[in-house]
Amino acid sequence: MHHDFIIIGGGIAGTSTAARLSHLGSTLLLEAESALAYHASGRSAALFEANYGHPVTVALNKASAAYHHTAHGGVLSPRGLMILAAADQADTFAHDVATMGLDRLSVDDARAMVPILNPDHVAHAAHHESAWDLDTDRMIQNFVTEMRGNGGTVRTGAAVTDITRDGPHWQVTAGAEVFTTGTLVNAAGAWADVIATMAGVRPLGLTPLRRSMARVPAPGGHDVTTWPMLIGAGEAWYAKPDAGAWLISPAEEDPAEPHDAWADDMVLAEGIARYQPFVTTEVTRVTSTWAGLRTFSPDRCLVLGRASDAADFIWVAGQGGYGFQTAPAASQLVADLVAGRAPVLDAATVAALSPARFVA
Repeated sequence: MHHDFIIIGGGIAGTSTAARLSHLGSTLLLEAESALAYHASGRSAALFEANYGHPVTVALNKASAAYHHTAHGGVLSPRGLMILAAADQADTFAHDVATMGLDRLSVDDARAMVPILNPDHVAHAAHHESAWDLDTDRMIQNFVTEMRGNGGTVRTGAAVTDITRDGPHWQVTAGAEVFTTGTLVNAAGAWADVIATMAGVRPLGLTPLRRSMARVPAPGGHDVTTWPMLIGAGEAWYAKPDAGAWLISPAEEDPAEPHDAWADDMVLAEGIARYQPFVTTEVTRVTSTWAGLRTFSPDRCLVLGRASDAADFIWVAGQGGYGFQTAPAASQLVADLVAGRAPVLDAATVAALSPARFVA
């Protein structure tokens, strides 16, 4: 069966791009797992903070903000963000505050917001309201609904096993079926280089990095609903409310092969140990753990656009931990490039995201 566009990967990168491209032609989204958003997209910290990330990522964040706030009634709810530092972390703290545009506040004021903070260890605190929880499931479903509304098709349990050329078309084998397309979109997350190699396209040198998470009971039995997300200076750890419980991550970036990631207990223990001095409540029980792979390009910026060695092969890869934050603007850019329209983003940002930057 022939489609104008085949998108490989059913996370936020693939679903958002499929939705945009469905306005330009027939689309087929292929996902290897039995459900969409199974890997990195299903294990996101789910926060929108426009100033978080590389400057090029921040440009995408800011261009996505209006969509997050308003499209389909919006997908954001108030959260807030607080950075904490010990006395010997003043320089790192100052850098974080300047980069993310936070307002410094006293330790007493910080404790008024988060009463478990340890005044004997917390020496510096800063906060702002401009951080929101993202309804990631709703966001995925909004994009899938848009795609299907334009006649697009989603196939789950459809692992791609072969990609070849059939004249001017790509021939994609998934399961027992073979599909053809004029434009192949690689949104395969940690597997994006694997898909490129399968297609005979030069890989980018993407690196999947594991990040682990522990879910623990609400500290001290507090109602954590209105607490902000907490981040240790230099992103040494972070913690965040989650459905009445409390998430703690060591914020590690350990290289990994593409796989169904799981948390490393020792890494989690080390992360909890870094978090522990900042609070007065001891972590005594972990109710569940998980991990995801955040995949980065060599310069840690997203890769969006036509492959330099195959103009009908589109990269939507290297989202790192910023896939949901950037998806509205990233997918719009891909659709603009495919349609030959002038992008909304400025030329310097578009160039900084292009796969062409990796060609010597």
